[in-house]
Amino acid sequence: MSQHKEFKKITTHSLRQMKEQGLKISMLTAYDFSFAKIFDQSGIDVILVGDSAANVMAGHETTLPITLDQMIYHAQCVVRGIDRALVVVDLPFGSYQSNPSLALSSAIRVMKETGAHAIKLEGGEEVIDSVTAIVKAGIPVMGHLGLTPQSIYQFGSYAVRANTKEEALQLKKNIRLLENSGCFAIVLEKIPAKLAKEVTELINIPTIGIGAGKDCDGQVLVMHDMLGINAEFKPRFLRQYLQLNGMITSAVKEYINDVKESRFPSEKESY
Repeated sequence: MSQHKEFKKITTHSLRQMKEQGLKISMLTAYDFSFAKIFDQSGIDVILVGDSAANVMAGHETTLPITLDQMIYHAQCVVRGIDRALVVVDLPFGSYQSNPSLALSSAIRVMKETGAHAIKLEGGEEVIDSVTAIVKAGIPVMGHLGLTPQSIYQFGSYAVRANTKEEALQLKKNIRLLENSGCFAIVLEKIPAKLAKEVTELINIPTIGIGAGKDCDGQVLVMHDMLGINAEFKPRFLRQYLQLNGMITSAVKEYINDVKESRFPSEKESY
């Protein structure tokens, strides 16, 4: 039986039920109306308006430069395209780390100005006060542990995280803290599959993996990676379901040639 028929509209409660029923959660990023509409109509459970927009939409090297205003714009576009999916919006770097009141005002702006359903932020015990403040205000929070791209300069690389005993223990501690603080789900990025399985069984809220093995309660990919728009980006965890880069390139070249050779528009395509 397909998941789409079971849940007419996805809520944070639906995700909890899906974990309890052993139904996997599907999640993709989107940044605009057109793709959000296609994904929603295809039956995706969760759409993440990711701060990866900094990379794939704006061309930045890291996720750090994107602003709260820019995230709100992308989220507004996405929300207009969906009927069923749960829309989660990343709080960008600098909009929540320094203090809980800043975090709360950032989260409130996202919810008020976009119509999205939840926010996501990165980190463990260092952001717990922010998580608590946002949850207390009635805003659902998705956590994010493991490789946290907003801390990339601290890590120094995009390598697998929590592969030492010490870091694995810290991740377990953080995942419990996030659950106890009221997070409704947690993204686990680039951690050993065995550890991801262990922590998924440890908590009652869903885990969403990216490069964290098949035992998470769900999976997320960046749409540009999954659709093969970024031809050069091929990490181990990625499965490309299309090679859009090549397909688009050949279509554009064909269009250019048709224009240059006066084959487009034809008589049929003229008034």
